[in-house]
Amino acid sequence: MTGDGIREIVTITLVMVAALMCCAAGVGLLRFPDVLSRLHAATKPQILGLMCACGAVAVNSPRISTFLLFTAIIIFQGLTAPITAHMVARAAYRSNHLRRDLLIRDELADRVERIEQEEESASAREDSGA
Repeated sequence: MTGDGIREIVTITLVMVAALMCCAAGVGLLRFPDVLSRLHAATKPQILGLMCACGAVAVNSPRISTFLLFTAIIIFQGLTAPITAHMVARAAYRSNHLRRDLLIRDELADRVERIEQEEESASAREDSGA
């Protein structure tokens, strides 16, 4: 088998894995019951699918500029996607847009309750002082 044939097989494999990951993310978004599990389904396969798609293009175009571009894309996606998912999950938790019956352990409940009580007491002090 020639080098071009191996390159094509690797490219096809990477594209198929990327498509499978994108499909898994879409199915997870449709099938999972609450925000937290949907975020997990959207974030994890999306990063792996992006890495496979970038790898497929890099295998077909093996230049240093392509490698540097895709490395930057993967790094920035790897940094921003989990942080975005974390912030959306926190907002969903604070606004009660999740199914608490699905939580195995709720480690955030005490902290959120304490912060809300502090905010209420600060608001009451401002109202009484004004």
